[in-house]
Order: sequence, then structure tokens, then C-alpha cells
Amino acid sequence: MIMRPGQQLLLPANRVFIWASLVAALTINMVVNMGLWGRAAWVPDLLAVTLVFWCVHQPLRIGVGVAFVSGLLLDVHQGALFGQHALAYTVMAYFAVAMHRRLLWFAVPTQAVQVFPLFLAAHLLVLVVRMASGGTFPGWSFFLAPFIETALWPLVSVVLLAPQRRAPDPDENRPL
Repeated sequence: MIMRPGQQLLLPANRVFIWASLVAALTINMVVNMGLWGRAAWVPDLLAVTLVFWCVHQPLRIGVGVAFVSGLLLDVHQGALFGQHALAYTVMAYFAVAMHRRLLWFAVPTQAVQVFPLFLAAHLLVLVVRMASGGTFPGWSFFLAPFIETALWPLVSVVLLAPQRRAPDPDENRPL
């Protein structure tokens, strides 16, 4: 792949770090849902942001299957309609994998703008399934979450790519 000028060559992603970040995001989601805000509609879904990030950066390791299982785990924890998050995460992961090559050509702020429709579509899908099953409309603050998730994209990118940015052992014979 041709790299942009000034872009750093990344080390391979560690499989343990990928899975640890996903488990940490799931745990944070679960703690936030039980914590101070409860299940407030505006609270960002960190698991969704982490899933999209790894679907974009490691599509062969993290994909639709992982998103589906993660959604089922979140549904069980929240006591939500079984499968609503699984459906939303699966659709979101599918489109993240589908656009991952194009997305990696852009800088991180531009990537954030381009992943916003994924987050919005996932939240709208959860809302449609919830309302179709007889739930109530959570209020207009529900639409704040995709904006907050988009604003978190640059921070998540820096944190999750940090282990790959370590400098390799210096060698005079290797120009990279």
C-alpha cells in the first residue's frame, strides 16, 4: 500500500491487545450502564467505537461475527430485546469492513466524519427495533450519542494505535 508522506509505518497489531481492548470496552459499557447515568440515551457506546475501529484496522481478525456476539452480550446485560444490539453491531461492522480500505487513506479527523453515519445508523436501528417492539421514544437526547462517539474517534485512534507505533530496534541497514 502506498503511504501518505509523513505517515508512520505501524508494527503488526497484537491479537491479545485487540481482544483486551474489546473486553475493556464491553466492561466499560456495562459499568456505565449500571453507574451514575444508568441507561441514559446520550451516553456513548464505547464498544461500538472500538468495534468499528478494529473492523477498519484489522478486518481479517475482527468482523461481523465478533460484532454479533458482542451485541448479544450487551443485550443480555442490558435486558434489552434480544438481538437488537447484535443486529445494529452486525450492520455497523459490515459497513466498516466494506469501507475500511477507503477510510484508511484519510487523516483521523476526516475518518471521524466518515464513520459518523455508521454510528448514527446503528443507533437508529436500535431505536427502530425498540419502537417496533412496543418501547417508548427515549427523547431527542438519544441522537447526541453518535456525535459523542464521532468526537471520541480521534482519541480512540491514538490510544488503540499506540502499541503499534513503538519504534522498532534501530538498524543502520534498514531504512524504515
